[in-house]
Amino acid sequence: MKKITKTNAARLLDKAKIAYDLIPYEVDENDLAAGHVAEQLGEDIHRVFKTLVLFGERTGHFGCVIPGCDEVDLKKAAKVSGNKKVDLIAMKDLLATTGYIRGGCTPIGMKKPFPTFFHTTCNDFDYIYVSAGQRGLQLKLKPQELVAYVGAQVVDLTVQTQE
Repeated sequence: MKKITKTNAARLLDKAKIAYDLIPYEVDENDLAAGHVAEQLGEDIHRVFKTLVLFGERTGHFGCVIPGCDEVDLKKAAKVSGNKKVDLIAMKDLLATTGYIRGGCTPIGMKKPFPTFFHTTCNDFDYIYVSAGQRGLQLKLKPQELVAYVGAQVVDLTVQTQE
């Protein structure tokens, strides 16, 4: 068994005395989607949350943390963040803006504290997964503790799909 090296996000949670598990998974550089992560973890995709970074013309950068199978609704994200128009930031700007790369972005410990919004379904679970700040490592923790720690709001953020 390979030793798991703690990430900065994990160290920040330690300092805040928030319980979590660090869960490694096999990275596929050709498939960085949350679906692959959920499959590797043997978990429901609705528990595996992805962190997206958006930019609004009024407020600047902010984070949206949504279930891995969902798509962010830009109109809802604009409304909750106090903007008229928002867009996902360019992938090339992710590392410089957050300190994290695609597939390893987490709402914990970004370069600057950005306003953060979690999708309402995070409260449906006793635990969820978010990236630990690097590819191949997830944090399993209570959503309420994570939301409180990052000072996030829990709101409806996703596109409504027909079931």
